[in-house]
Amino acid sequence: MKQLVRRIGQTVALTLPVVLVTTGTLAVTRVPWAPPTGLDQQVVAASSGDGAGIGRSTATAGKAPDGLAPQESLRVALLDELRAKNPSAALDLLERSMREQPSLTPYCTSLATELGKAAVHKYQGDVQRARSFARPVCDGSFAAGVTG
Repeated sequence: MKQLVRRIGQTVALTLPVVLVTTGTLAVTRVPWAPPTGLDQQVVAASSGDGAGIGRSTATAGKAPDGLAPQESLRVALLDELRAKNPSAALDLLERSMREQPSLTPYCTSLATELGKAAVHKYQGDVQRARSFARPVCDGSFAAGVTG
């Protein structure tokens, strides 16, 4: 009996670390800060107007002219979203696009500023109404666009 307990203890001592390492490794492969892999990753095809792409809804898919750079394609989609819905929906799209395609982050500030200006234009110069949609996407550049 004593030997059986000892044998079970040895087996657990050898297999437990393997199980813990394996489950821990598997748990860390799906963290939000890890870049998407395999089928999780969507690719923006700036020159193709047939797919939705990253951050583009099916309503705006295919409306951007062919041959645009990815940031220009996103800009068109953002302005379409702002016109069709409201600045909040456009900011959601911008935030989602930055998260899904980090290579576009250098353009985030200018895109958010342009959205702010477009929001003021949409509401016929009503800065207060446009400002009501502001939130800290791209360091508050939307609010900067609204005011200036």
